[in-house]
Amino acid sequence: MNPNNIELLAPAGSYEGFEAALGAGADAVYVGGAMFGARAYAQNFNEEELLRAIDVAHIHGKKLYLTVNTLLKNRELKEELVSYLEPYYNAGLDAVIVQDMGVFSLLKKEFPKLHLHASTQMTVTGPEGMKFLADQGATRVVAARELSLQELSRMHEACPIEIEAFVHGALCYSYSGQCLMSSLLGGRSGNRGRCAQPCRLPYQVKNFRAKEYGKGEFCPLSLKDICTIEILPEIIEAGVTSLKIEGRMKQPAYTAGVTGMYRKYLDFLFEKGPANYHVTEKDKKYLLDLFNRGGSCTGYYQMGNGPQMMAFTNEKKTGEVFLETKQLKEKITGELHLVPGSPVLLHVSCQGEDAYECVGEVQYAKSQPVTEERVRQQMDKLGNTSFIWEKLEIYMEDSVFVPMKILNEARHQALEDLKEKLLQKYRRNVGDERVKRIAEETPAKISAIAACDNVPRKKEEYIPVYVSCESEEASEVLCQKDGIQGIYLPYALIEKHLQTGLDNGKEMYLSLPHITRENPPEGYMEQVKKWLEAGLSGFLVRNLESYSALAQMGLADKCVLDHSLYTWNDEAIRFWKDQGILRNTVPLELNEKELRHRENAGSEMIVYGRLPLMHSAQCVRKNTFGCNGQEERLVLKDRYDKEFPVVCYCRPWKMGNTKAAESCYNIIYNSLPYGLLKEADRVKELGVSSVRLAFTIESREETERIVEDFVAAYHGSRVSHEYEFTKGHFKRGAE
Repeated sequence: MNPNNIELLAPAGSYEGFEAALGAGADAVYVGGAMFGARAYAQNFNEEELLRAIDVAHIHGKKLYLTVNTLLKNRELKEELVSYLEPYYNAGLDAVIVQDMGVFSLLKKEFPKLHLHASTQMTVTGPEGMKFLADQGATRVVAARELSLQELSRMHEACPIEIEAFVHGALCYSYSGQCLMSSLLGGRSGNRGRCAQPCRLPYQVKNFRAKEYGKGEFCPLSLKDICTIEILPEIIEAGVTSLKIEGRMKQPAYTAGVTGMYRKYLDFLFEKGPANYHVTEKDKKYLLDLFNRGGSCTGYYQMGNGPQMMAFTNEKKTGEVFLETKQLKEKITGELHLVPGSPVLLHVSCQGEDAYECVGEVQYAKSQPVTEERVRQQMDKLGNTSFIWEKLEIYMEDSVFVPMKILNEARHQALEDLKEKLLQKYRRNVGDERVKRIAEETPAKISAIAACDNVPRKKEEYIPVYVSCESEEASEVLCQKDGIQGIYLPYALIEKHLQTGLDNGKEMYLSLPHITRENPPEGYMEQVKKWLEAGLSGFLVRNLESYSALAQMGLADKCVLDHSLYTWNDEAIRFWKDQGILRNTVPLELNEKELRHRENAGSEMIVYGRLPLMHSAQCVRKNTFGCNGQEERLVLKDRYDKEFPVVCYCRPWKMGNTKAAESCYNIIYNSLPYGLLKEADRVKELGVSSVRLAFTIESREETERIVEDFVAAYHGSRVSHEYEFTKGHFKRGAE
């Protein structure tokens, strides 16, 4: 176990938090700037603070990472991102943490020396997704928090790039990047760093009598925080090289306390070895006292899910912590020469770099010569600099005089020169030519975008209608219905209805799991190949794992990306087009005006369905009634008596009656269906290539009625029924 390969990564929501993290022993710190970070409500760093933090980190041999881990709209990507990052890139920023593939692609082109870390918001759950991102130029993947030690080990063995994993702090109920709950219910998007944490609120589970929890409020979606200090050797053994502490919204005292404790035990581990590793009860209690939410757990590293991980209440307990911030200082050596009739000569050295300063003039003392003690006292005034004297040799004669301001000037300038020499190896310059090109292109881009506002594109009277379906009874209806161009079905339903759909002239697609945590069971891909030969049109792909596996088989051109593989901006659209995909799906969080700024020609737009609020590795049924291994539905009811269906997917790779390895997940759906029925003409003006109806829990009769009306609306005919639909973000958009 090489300690040089292991990084302790701490959070900082403010400059004070940054200093606390470094002083407590962090090897690297991740922070948010003024824009594009997933903690928009943290204090965050202004430009001056961030530039200073980059320099301070580098002087001490540490690293600083900047979060750019939100989804960006076209205007933000084209007009703001590059100019925002340029000063930090030039200063030597070590890496950015990225969610958006459009951002990833643009930064790779504009800042070629900048390391790109794939955020946990990308929902990387296995080796295939990790290898795909490595091929695109990522230097590190921040793994999904739901992964086990065994899964992390498989990722490490399959791909050489670094793995970063959370070891302490809050857990999201949903897979990060796969949660629209805050967005759809309140307009504050987790994909924009503005999550309102509706998962921490109380809900009733229908037909379940909750016990008394805390103040009597039952919070079935509220997880405990993780604390993995006892299993650090196992996490490192699994191949994790960056141990990440969550908490940019927390105070510097918390950052210092947690970081210092993990630093203590990492050093203990490196010194004593895994066989002798143990954590005292006192130190475990200290971490729990700093902050806890119903206790703590070791997360998903050793268990798939379960009530042991749940807080079942939103009560937070925070202890009193005294913060004594330790400021790091780099040791320097120096020589000061004071010779009458000559300038003050100061030579300072640090980390193999030297700086020399020659200022003023040393005089013969007429009455009161300056003493060496007084000179040393003045030279020791290093204040808030990053340095401390390890040794300072002072060479001076007996009767000399020198003004203190001259000593101050020599000291200050020499240290500034030394600092610049230490930082020079980190500095970059993107080049005046590129800056000029961006300046010339931007006005034209702004004009082109502005020209799109409120200008309808050519409206097609007929637009192809596709449907996705999760149930047996609805799929039987859909395979027979006229007006449907194509159908997306999971494995068990494709197995039953492929030929029927083909015989009725429909394109047939295999819907792959929303979350992929393992390889398909034996025989799965062999059967898929037979279906392709029989006429299967392609695949509805929901995650990087599935896409990467298909792309390696030469099937990228048969992949339809679902909305969970985000294409908020044209750069992301171009990225995926270059991969050779068949088409993408319009994001669910852009409003109508924003969609007019987006290139929609190769996109399919969902215009009906129960929108997914969360995809979770937790199971509402298991955590309340207990697991029965069956795929079934439950209902959550909120404080306003709105009911949210929950579907348990116990076997995502289900093959008929074949038992597959279980990597279950739940999907929580919105209380009302989303529907753009009366808005059909406006949708057509967006220029999308097709629309989709997404059926999940509808009955046979509901399915038939909805299909008939939406086909009529999007094919230019008359609608027969009235519905209560939510418009989602079509009007309001997300913050």
